[in-house]
Amino acid sequence: MSQTVAANSLVTLHYRITLPNGQPLISTFDATPATLQLGAGEMLPGMEQLIIGLEIGSNHVFELEPENAFGPHRPELMERVKREHMPNEEIEPMSIMEFTAPDGSRYSGLVREIDAQSALIDFNHPLAGKSIRFEVKIVGTS
Repeated sequence: MSQTVAANSLVTLHYRITLPNGQPLISTFDATPATLQLGAGEMLPGMEQLIIGLEIGSNHVFELEPENAFGPHRPELMERVKREHMPNEEIEPMSIMEFTAPDGSRYSGLVREIDAQSALIDFNHPLAGKSIRFEVKIVGTS
C-alpha cells in the first residue's frame, strides 16, 4: 500500500507556481524540496486541501482561480497615504514600501501612484485577483 499525504502531516514536496500563461513565479524543482507542516499556516489552505490524499512520488497540476489561491483583489486594501507620513526618500511607482503598524508589526505595500501630496498604496498580496497554476510532486510525508 502506498503512503499518502494526511491532514496535519509534515510533507516534503517540490512545487511550482506559474501564471496561466506559463510565466514562472516560484519553483523548488531545481533546488531543495520544501518541507511544510500542514495545518500550521505554512501553505495556503486551498493548496493544502489539494495535496491531502496524494500519494508519495506522484505529480499533479492544479489550475486555481483567485478565490482558491491568493484571494480576490480587494479595493478596500488600497489606501492613499500622505507624503508627510512616508519616509523622506525617493519613492518610485511600482516599488514596495514597508510600513510599521501601531502594534509594531510590519507589512508591505506596492506604490501604485505617487505625487507631491500622497501615494496610492496597494496592500493586497501581489497575486491577489490572479489565477495560478500549481504543480506539485510529493517527495515524502511523516
